[in-house]
Parts: sequence; structure tokens; C-alpha cells
Amino acid sequence: MSEYKAVISWKRRPDEKYTDQKYSREHKWEFAGGLTIPASPSHHIVPLPYSNPNFIDPEQAFVASLSSCHMLFFLDICSREGFIVDEYTDRAVGTLERIGRNKMAMTKVILKPEAHYSGDKIPSAEDLKRIHHKSHELCFIANSVTTEIVTEIIS
Repeated sequence: MSEYKAVISWKRRPDEKYTDQKYSREHKWEFAGGLTIPASPSHHIVPLPYSNPNFIDPEQAFVASLSSCHMLFFLDICSREGFIVDEYTDRAVGTLERIGRNKMAMTKVILKPEAHYSGDKIPSAEDLKRIHHKSHELCFIANSVTTEIVTEIIS
């Protein structure tokens, strides 16, 4: 078993009443090693100026987490099978929608991986389909959620 820790912190600004709902939701995520990421709710959910579209929001982080986990397994499998991956980019998209009265969820994430290869052994379309499927099956984050995850292989 492994544990993963994050410190999420927020502080009310002195000029904010707070109980009037007019307060900044900007906060920070701190991780081991000293990495700090400025965070905010999505400006699609909490209007400006109480959110900050320049900061990461939980929904973006969710999509990034799924994409990153999938990519890491993909790279590992390709390496083990002798395929040399030179570059990998995923322009993943998540959908947040209402799933009931007063209830929202990330219902779907579409991964759109594009990779470039070199060497004598280049994966076929069938290889890529198989490797992406296996990557999805192994991904810890994908195994932890009920969100529909679709992989649209670019290359």
C-alpha cells in the first residue's frame, strides 16, 4: 500500500465579509518536494472575480490525472515491447454535467493521444489499440472512478 498526500489551503482575505458569498475561492495545492500549484474553482461554475481562470481547477486536474496515468502505462508498455516513443501528447477533454437534482459529475473523459515513434519497430494501428486498451485497464485512476473514459487514438 502507498499513501499520497497533498495539502490544500485557503485563507479569507481581510476585506471579505464571506457570509455574503462574495469571497475569493483561490487556494493552493502543496505537494511533497515543495511544489505549490495555485488553484481555483472553474470560472464556469464560480463567476469572476471569485474564481481565477488562470489557475488550475479540480475538473482540469481530474482530466489531467486520468490522462497522465494512462500515458505513463502506455510509455511503459511500449518500452517493454521495444517500441521507441519520441513524443506523446494528449489533448484530453472532460465533460461535467448534471446527473441528478443538485448533483454534477465528470461523466466522460476523452483521451486523444498522439505519439511519434522512431527505430526499426513502429507500432501498427492494431498494436496501438491493444496497448491503449491495456493502459486503460492498468491505470490506477481509471480504475478508481465511474467516469466513462474513451480513447480516440490520433496515432
